Amino acid sequence: MNIKQEIERLKKEILLHDHQYYVLDKPSISDHEYDLLMRRLIELEKEDPNLVTADSPTQRVGGAPLDKFSSVMHKTPLLSLDNALNIGELKEFDERVRKGLEMSEDIEYACELKIDGLAVSLQYENGLFVKGSTRGDGVHGEDITENLRTIKAIPLKIDPDISIEVRGEVYLPLKNFYKLNEEREKEDKPVFANPRNAAAGSLRQLDPKITAKRPLSMFCYGAVMEKSKKLKEQGTQIGTLELLKELGFRVNPNVKECNGIDAVIKFCSEFEEKREKLDYEIDGIVIKVNDLAAQKKLGATMKSPRWAIAYKFPPQQKETVIESIDVQVGRTGTLTPVAHLKPIRLGGVIVKNSTLHNEDEIARKDIRIGDHVIVQRAGDVIPQVVRVLKDKRDESVKTFHMPKHCPVCGGDVYREEDEAAIRCINSSCPAKLIESVKHFASRQAMDIEGIGDALAGELVTSGLIKDLADIYYIKKQDVLGLERKADKSAENILGAIGSSKGKGLDRVLYALGILNVGRRAAELLAENFGDIDALMNAGDDSLTAIEGIGPKIAASITAYFKDRHNHHLVEKLKKAGVDLTSKIKANKDGKLSGKTFVFTGTLTVMSREEAESLVRSLGGKTTSSVSKSTDYVVAGTEPGSKLSKAEKLGVKVLDEKGFNDIIK
Repeated sequence: MNIKQEIERLKKEILLHDHQYYVLDKPSISDHEYDLLMRRLIELEKEDPNLVTADSPTQRVGGAPLDKFSSVMHKTPLLSLDNALNIGELKEFDERVRKGLEMSEDIEYACELKIDGLAVSLQYENGLFVKGSTRGDGVHGEDITENLRTIKAIPLKIDPDISIEVRGEVYLPLKNFYKLNEEREKEDKPVFANPRNAAAGSLRQLDPKITAKRPLSMFCYGAVMEKSKKLKEQGTQIGTLELLKELGFRVNPNVKECNGIDAVIKFCSEFEEKREKLDYEIDGIVIKVNDLAAQKKLGATMKSPRWAIAYKFPPQQKETVIESIDVQVGRTGTLTPVAHLKPIRLGGVIVKNSTLHNEDEIARKDIRIGDHVIVQRAGDVIPQVVRVLKDKRDESVKTFHMPKHCPVCGGDVYREEDEAAIRCINSSCPAKLIESVKHFASRQAMDIEGIGDALAGELVTSGLIKDLADIYYIKKQDVLGLERKADKSAENILGAIGSSKGKGLDRVLYALGILNVGRRAAELLAENFGDIDALMNAGDDSLTAIEGIGPKIAASITAYFKDRHNHHLVEKLKKAGVDLTSKIKANKDGKLSGKTFVFTGTLTVMSREEAESLVRSLGGKTTSSVSKSTDYVVAGTEPGSKLSKAEKLGVKVLDEKGFNDIIK
């Protein structure tokens, strides 16, 4: 057997084992035996690199990092689904379907689990996987081919006579999610809020090698057929899923034909109870008209198909016990009561703590230590106490009182008459400094990767950081002296600190954590004053003359720069070489000059911050509230009350495609 023949044999054998392990969940060899096969293939391909092909298992490790993702236009729009939030809305959907099909009898539906991941499209030409993309706005997505190649549940090669576009959901299994977060905690990196965020973040890495380290998987749920002698469009959705399985794609086994809406409702109820037994997150059930000809007859709106709907489960709630309540101090000195709960698994994560916001909220809900409470994850992200089960309350419960002094430094605390927040007023409070360091290093501020919760605490408690400017005076030996910090880790942290010096004035202003100065206010100040010295010498009148800077923000800025400690901080930043000049230039002649935009909902092609920044770079303005002077409201998926207000005021509403058309 020559080298080419042995490479082909090894490729087929490894791809077969990939299919058995990652698609069928039935491994036939040990991990050690698999590793030996892969090692041999790598050796042979090194001997003759000309024999390396795109469908080789060795190509899953990830290619070279990208500068950015290119845009891909879907051959057929990848539409989002309308939501049904209760049984009544499901029945209304059924009525619309029967009316559209002019049928009085029960409709046959295909019910599938709604996997909580990221929708993607896979393009195969002559059996080879050639392109993969995100859903994006349904018309355009991002080319993430190299990242998708790293997922072993996705076949790199199918029947060579077949060309097809396959659609599905990439997700992170729960066991892998827990393991990934444990590893990130050990590395002092921020943990992912939920499996969906982890999957989406992994797929949008510009370096495919990072994606390759994340144990992602995929379920396929649909296909767009292309010309092929071997491939004929199936008559039903269930038939399409069977075809995908035959071709080697991973399809979720929990699929059911339901005759009539009552059978659909029963299926939804069953899996609302079973969802916690699954090794992946689901947030509902997708209901589709099973007959493909009927689907075509029903058609679609601009945003959603009329033949399908997503029944969304209500937020998961569970009972637990408040074991204790302590108080945390934030970077602005705000004292926040936090309930420590008897741990429960909720929405795919272990919940141990829940913020109680402030003493007014505790009094309103009458929360006491030892109470049995109902907890849910707001938006399936933030744990919150919904209510107290007072019928289970006994004499052992204790009333909680907010402290009269800061629990960290013992300093005085103060509450404004019109505010719910209680604040520590000691400017030297170490808790405030730790939180300030974390904020300063956060992604939207100075973006210093490596300075997370643990390291920020160590840097402050060790005395290495006494103010924010000290970050830029840390030496390698200082970092090596901290716990679990190796040579390479220290170099990475110092490199990230050095890179952050050139972020510009707007990022520095936001990073300083000046009260009431958010990202947008920081950008306006940088754009209008140009450098830190001009801003420090500005009075209230010149500040409030800027549209978007009100008296409250102006007062915070003047108060901040009156403090001599803050003048000293600025001088230290200058001396360290931090760029305190603006990188933002006003574009008064831009194509969006004079136009005001408001964004609501989730955008898919870019983040909301990126979209707002793009509008401003083209001369437009962005605000957070809708008024008669608003020119456009851009509505992403799951828009909020801003959309209703825009419709009421007659403000023009754009979907993401409409927004993209304008900025082009």
